[in-house]
Amino acid sequence: MVGLELLVACSVLVVALALGLIAHEWSHACVLRFGAVDYTISYLPNRKRGVLGLLRSRPWAVVQPRPTGRDSPWVLRAAALAPLALAVPALGLVATGYATDGPPVVTAATVGWLACAIPSPQDFSVAFHAHKALRDSLEEYGGRRSRTE
Repeated sequence: MVGLELLVACSVLVVALALGLIAHEWSHACVLRFGAVDYTISYLPNRKRGVLGLLRSRPWAVVQPRPTGRDSPWVLRAAALAPLALAVPALGLVATGYATDGPPVVTAATVGWLACAIPSPQDFSVAFHAHKALRDSLEEYGGRRSRTE
C-alpha cells in the first residue's frame, strides 16, 4: 500500500503545481485588471517538442503587462506580489495541523500549492523597479491611452 500511496501523493503534487501555476499567473492578471492595466497571458511561450522538451522549456506561463506610463507603480507592485495571497489557504491547513498530520496526499497538495505562492525573481524585480518599467513603457509606447479611458 505504501507504493500506491506514494504514487498518488506524487500525482497530487504534480496536479497541485499545475493548478498553482495557473492561479499564480491569474493572481497577477486579476490585480492588473482591477488596476486597469492592459496585459496578455501566455502559456508555454517557448514550447519545445516532446514531453521532456515541454517540461524543460521556460517560462511555463507569463503575464506581460502593457502599462501606458501613466499608471500607478503601486498597481504593478501589487500585481507582482499578488501570488503571496495564494499561501493563505495552505498556511491555514498547516496551522490546523491537517497538512502535517493528515494524509500524505494533503501534504503533497499543500507543498505544491505553496511552491506556486512564492513570487519569482522577475516578480520581485517588478516590485522593486516598477517606476522604471513605467518610465520605459512611456518612452516605448509614446504614452498611448489605456483601454479604460
